[in-house]
Amino acid sequence: MNKRIAGLLSLALFTLVALLHLVYLYKWAAISPTVAMASRWVVVASLVVFALYKKSLTTWILVAMAIGIEIGLDFRDFSQNLQFLSKIFLRLVKTIVAPLLFATLVVGIASHSNLKQVGRMGWKSLVYFEIVTTLALVIGLVFINVTRAGDGIVVPEKLELPKSSEKQLQQKMISILDSAGIDVPPRLIDRLPDAPGKGWQDHIIDIFPENIIKSIYEGNVLPIVVFSVIFGIALALLSEKRKQPMLDFTESLAETMFKFTNIIMYFAPFGVGAAIAVTVGHLGIDVLKNLALLLVTLYLALFAFILLVLLPVALFIARIPIKQFIKAIREPVSIAFATTSSDSALPKALENMEKFGVPRKIVSFVIPTGYTFNLDGTTLYLSLASIFVAQAAGIDLSIGEQLLIGLTLMLTSKGVAAVPRASLVILIATADSFKFPIWPIMAIYGIDELMDMARTSVNVIGNTLASCVIARWEGEFDDEKALAFDEQKADAIVG
Repeated sequence: MNKRIAGLLSLALFTLVALLHLVYLYKWAAISPTVAMASRWVVVASLVVFALYKKSLTTWILVAMAIGIEIGLDFRDFSQNLQFLSKIFLRLVKTIVAPLLFATLVVGIASHSNLKQVGRMGWKSLVYFEIVTTLALVIGLVFINVTRAGDGIVVPEKLELPKSSEKQLQQKMISILDSAGIDVPPRLIDRLPDAPGKGWQDHIIDIFPENIIKSIYEGNVLPIVVFSVIFGIALALLSEKRKQPMLDFTESLAETMFKFTNIIMYFAPFGVGAAIAVTVGHLGIDVLKNLALLLVTLYLALFAFILLVLLPVALFIARIPIKQFIKAIREPVSIAFATTSSDSALPKALENMEKFGVPRKIVSFVIPTGYTFNLDGTTLYLSLASIFVAQAAGIDLSIGEQLLIGLTLMLTSKGVAAVPRASLVILIATADSFKFPIWPIMAIYGIDELMDMARTSVNVIGNTLASCVIARWEGEFDDEKALAFDEQKADAIVG
């Protein structure tokens, strides 16, 4: 058996099992649930055989996702015990981000000493980011107004909304007092004030690092970028004798971190599969009954954004080979989809886009900056979700009011942490600002993991494409490398 035969076998088995499940679901014939489950595992086994022949990390990640879905469906209680695997993977990836960004940015700036280009890339990136995120916001508003998914929504029971960092700290203090035997008034946390929302001045201040170690610890990407850019500029201004030792060190550090990434990626299938298993096992299918329209609305809106905005940008502005680009982003997008974390995809996205033809100095500047200013999927989701909340509460908003909400989200969505469920906190703050009730957000929270998968994937697609756009505008995109991109060589597993 070879790779082609294994692939055709998997496809044939999948088709047969899909037909079997149609018969099972619509009760056209009597089929035992055990037989249905066994048939799904046969398909999974065939996918494993295909992955063994393919010898590609991306393939293993996709197969791990299939295994995770099946574990979540068939062994729901057991699947929740696998969360530690996804957490280990995310922790390992987060250790890469700061040193990789620092090294690649410093090398990119100091080795070329082209300080004007840094400023030029900065304003070009910001202009592009704002245009694209505005289009994402408008598409979200259009789709939610067409489907009106919030009308007649039913709130799932026994769901608790995520708390802000201030409320989490208050809860910890109350728990400490309670464990010390001190009488705490009932529902004290509800009477304590929450931290006020950040204004535009606060968002600007947050860009600049107060303490670089603190920024690394908290996972704030943009202050790390700012520190690295200034460090690179300072290094570029030194004499050659003073500059070279530090430049040699950062070059070695960058190469080491890319190798470190490849090592960590061997664990990716386990982390990704576990993340999917936990999600499927936690949600099941009951939560989708009343929220299916909202989920479909988001996925259709994101697909329209890719088709109407990102695809034309790729074809006519970046002018990149689409087929090769899809190969380059397939692995980081798969990781982001399963883990619902943009951070988990960052190291592989940086590496693959450099291999795709974007110079290191550009890719290491644009993608991390985009993690703050170019969250296309998150911006679209927030605009859609905020109007959904109003619809669910029976609040009729004019076009002007919706645009005002959109403009507010343009500011508040900047700097959303690249971690699961962070955007829900922004949504709660927005609802509070416009005097919307909070209870409809509980409905969204019920399926937020499924929504987060899609919006995080679009964030990664948008930022990888942005690096190609800026490289093209700078006249430094390598078309030969893009056309010659080999997914097999880009994977950590080379056959």
